[in-house]
Amino acid sequence: MRVIIRLSTLLFMAACQQPAAPPQNNLFTYVEGAETRWSSPENSNAEKGKGATANHGAKGHPYDSIDNGASLALLDVQGQGMVNRIWITINDRSPEMLRSLKLEIFWDNEKQPAVSAPLGDFFGVGLGRMAKFENALFASPEGRSFLCHIPMPFRKGAKIVVTNESGKKLNHIFFDVNFQYLKNWNDQYLYFHAYWHRDTATTPGKDFELLPHVEGKGRFLGVNVGVNANPAYNNSWWGEGEVKMFIDGDKDLPTLVGTGTEDYIGTAWSQGWFCNQYSGCLVDDWPNKQWSFYRFHIPDPVFFSSDCRVTIQQIGGDFKKNMIPIQQEGKAEVIPVTIGGEYAKTNHLFSKDSVRTLTDPSLPEGWTNYYRSDDVSATAYFYLATPSNNLPALQSAGIRTTQLRSKVPPPQK
Repeated sequence: MRVIIRLSTLLFMAACQQPAAPPQNNLFTYVEGAETRWSSPENSNAEKGKGATANHGAKGHPYDSIDNGASLALLDVQGQGMVNRIWITINDRSPEMLRSLKLEIFWDNEKQPAVSAPLGDFFGVGLGRMAKFENALFASPEGRSFLCHIPMPFRKGAKIVVTNESGKKLNHIFFDVNFQYLKNWNDQYLYFHAYWHRDTATTPGKDFELLPHVEGKGRFLGVNVGVNANPAYNNSWWGEGEVKMFIDGDKDLPTLVGTGTEDYIGTAWSQGWFCNQYSGCLVDDWPNKQWSFYRFHIPDPVFFSSDCRVTIQQIGGDFKKNMIPIQQEGKAEVIPVTIGGEYAKTNHLFSKDSVRTLTDPSLPEGWTNYYRSDDVSATAYFYLATPSNNLPALQSAGIRTTQLRSKVPPPQK
């Protein structure tokens, strides 16, 4: 019995490994046929024996610039391989620039990008706000750079492009993309994808889509979320919404569902700043009413065989006495969902046909959860068996950069 248990444990651990794990993870094993390459301004085509040609090899081309409306290819190669690491730094790290630079990644010469996101958000910098951090997939050691360690296999070719949609020139972009050409291909490898979306005013009662419906076989890797909380709700808590995952044919009801926003990232009773390997909250700013947080499903993989869709409810909470004046003023929509009662009883208030008035004398005092409207954005990371996906194109720079709240608002009179 002990042997069977140990074998089962080993098989389970093997099943939980990332399907696209790079073959060089075993540090003491030589990989036959693997050729290491770096793409940087000093050798943008990552050609063998052709690096550092400028200025007789004396640091002649360490960076590039990108004019407004122009694009720069950080990598453009043909062949079979694996991207292991992407590092970038830029001289303008303002929220506007981080949202205006569009990062796209194309696999196997596809015309549609598998990755399409604002540069800052892709690298875990939510809301365009730099932070010092390191987690299992991304890092910014001193809050001045962008690092990604997600393994990204490709079979025919790989292209990584940054486009400047800021309205001004980006004077300095330093980068290197570390990858390997591989002789052997594993049919279990999946292609990496990422999708970013923003809704500046979510609809109360309608869940925000972290990942819209994607088709095919794959793995949901995780998400980075940014919230600009609506000040019309005063200081009530915005994060009561539950994450739902609709997989493999789920329609109206999901198979996977959590218990709350801060619960999803592993903390509880609201959330402050923290940075762990698989979850964290890198922006916790009550004066600006901004939060940015992430969750990566690495030790707890989420696989799907035919399709996947991931949402988060737009639900907040506060004590009833604090919510009554907000509902009465009508500056922000309040749709009560539940209210706590005696002996930890939860009273259900939500109806699709009507909105419960909190001044109803039959309602107990207590914590009230309610549907609300906020400014929410998210980058979803996932793998698919195909090099392209069916998701919409990246939203315009105008939508990406509006209302960034880069400055603390003046005190209310």
